[in-house]
Amino acid sequence: MAGRGGPPGGTPEGTPGGGEDEYRSVVFDESFVRAARLQEFSAQERITDHAPAVRRRTPLRRAGLSRQALILVVLIAVAFGTAIYMGVRHPYQSAAGQRPAEPVRMTVVPLAPRERVPGAEDAAFLYAHSPAAHFRTAAKGVPLPGARRTAHFSEDQVLNALTTAKNYIVRSALDPDVLGGDQVRSVRVLLDPDQLEQFDESFDRPAADGRHAPTGWLIRFDPGRVELADPGVRVDGSLRIVESDASTLEVAADHTMVYALRPAGAARAEESLFTVRRELRFRFDRDDLRLHQTRLVASYVQAGPLSCAEDTADHLRPLLAGQQAGAGVPAGTDPYAAGDATALCGSLAQHAQPKV
Repeated sequence: MAGRGGPPGGTPEGTPGGGEDEYRSVVFDESFVRAARLQEFSAQERITDHAPAVRRRTPLRRAGLSRQALILVVLIAVAFGTAIYMGVRHPYQSAAGQRPAEPVRMTVVPLAPRERVPGAEDAAFLYAHSPAAHFRTAAKGVPLPGARRTAHFSEDQVLNALTTAKNYIVRSALDPDVLGGDQVRSVRVLLDPDQLEQFDESFDRPAADGRHAPTGWLIRFDPGRVELADPGVRVDGSLRIVESDASTLEVAADHTMVYALRPAGAARAEESLFTVRRELRFRFDRDDLRLHQTRLVASYVQAGPLSCAEDTADHLRPLLAGQQAGAGVPAGTDPYAAGDATALCGSLAQHAQPKV
């Protein structure tokens, strides 16, 4: 039997003084290797007592998602979030654009004739003998000026503003359905949503307060008193556009419209002319231009022949052929009432009437 510290088979053969051999501690014969005990660690033992043989991979790497793909996903998310933010907050909106729209300031001045209203059996005869002889008919009398780009608006945007202003004028003063007092929606749809409340209040509760007069928004006659004798209204005037600031365009409209009228339901009665001088000021921001809408800022109307004693806020009630203004005075103005508009009345010049 081998001594303590010797190999199991004893001292290797041919090795004298094996104990003194300097390589004895590191050289093993076949019998030593066969007698050695081998122990293989279990999986749990390798995990707890030994360092892992390989490095753990992150879930993203195990799924095959590269760093470049991760960066691309982040960039897409940022771009999508930016697009949503820019859609909610328009880049051209200003602090002024966020404020509620100012109420429209409107003035309607009746013009009373000094003598009887002239009349004739034919409207063409009246037109030919009046200052409106050279006026164009209907929408042809509202031509558009040349559209040129401004410092902050393109040529198309300028043309859009002019076209919307023209549409408002045509619908609110030349449409027979509007003139007859039956239609208001065609005018309403052209207004900025911020003004719809004031518009609706004007027609629900008309008042001569400078803010809620239907005749400040559009031209309409009392259908129980008068009707159009000729749908071809004569018109002359101009449109002018300016850039008021970097986010706003303004259009100033100044037109004179002449209507041929007769008593309601009396087809054979004499006809007469009724004249309206109308100055409107429109305002457009970029949203209005995109939606083909406008904000009516101010409306100034002079109309006659009318009686100063008649209420002109809700409907216009023209004096017809052979009628006189009489001695009526404008509706009373209360200087103690806050916000009450001053009642106005003018005199219709004699040369503004047809010469018959």
